[in-house]
Amino acid sequence: MPTGTALPLSVNYNSKHQLRAFLEEQGLGMRKKFGQNFMINPAVRNMLLDSLELPPGAEVWEVGPGLGAMTAGLLERGAKVTAFEIDPAFSRYLREAFAGQAFSLIEGDVLKTWPTAFSNNGASSGNELFLFGNLPYNIGAALIGDLIEKGRTFKRLVVTVQREVALRMAAKPASKDYSSFSVLCSSVYKVSLLSLIKSSSFYPAPRVDSQGVRLDLLADREKLPPLFYPLLRALFSSRRKTIRNTLSNFASSLIINTSHGETSPRELAEQVFERAGINGERRPETLDVNDFAALANFLEEILSHG
Repeated sequence: MPTGTALPLSVNYNSKHQLRAFLEEQGLGMRKKFGQNFMINPAVRNMLLDSLELPPGAEVWEVGPGLGAMTAGLLERGAKVTAFEIDPAFSRYLREAFAGQAFSLIEGDVLKTWPTAFSNNGASSGNELFLFGNLPYNIGAALIGDLIEKGRTFKRLVVTVQREVALRMAAKPASKDYSSFSVLCSSVYKVSLLSLIKSSSFYPAPRVDSQGVRLDLLADREKLPPLFYPLLRALFSSRRKTIRNTLSNFASSLIINTSHGETSPRELAEQVFERAGINGERRPETLDVNDFAALANFLEEILSHG
């Protein structure tokens, strides 16, 4: 693979001084609310691009292309790129820079625009679609979580996020970083941490370090029950409590609309624990994705059939 990417319109993306001068020359301001930090380290850019392992002609969603350093690398590798850019000024630049190439642009907040883009893509599952991006710190976890919960999967994702978010994504049960987001990611993907990325690799330099993360779609994943994600959120909302107490509270909101009106929430919870073979005195951070799936499955089964 090349050691650098061919950048459009004479942008030197490897020098913060020349990059700043280019932005001023083009009248392209940077707005803090958009979380804009440009990757100026070519070695890191190529590490991330190589980690995506794109087959020829792959379709890639790129989030936050900025001035297109990563975009150029994706196109150089033969990808068909759909980029999501929130900044109108950068969008105008990108349209000019990549005109006539396998590039399309969707303007606006990706959290709002991706559902329509996915529908227009014509993909029913997204299993042959890739996602790539230096995700803004303020939306990274929210975007990944939204995509997973709404069933929009990708064959592979390679993203850059705040280091603490990356650690949560890859955390295992009973570790200090384990959270509902850890379970969310592991329910669909195999999560692998890539290199730590120091703040000096960006312009402007953020105050914290970043981490590359690779997520590979699980080929043998099982279909999760509808209650899986609501139950996951409910149990982790009271992570210091035992799951017996939290599941009872969660079940109380479900009994009302079922034939189990005479069954107390605690009795229902005990039935779930017995069938799942899980001790109700455990805390949510000790459960893995299979445990949460079992609890959700048996809760649905009991509510539906008794």
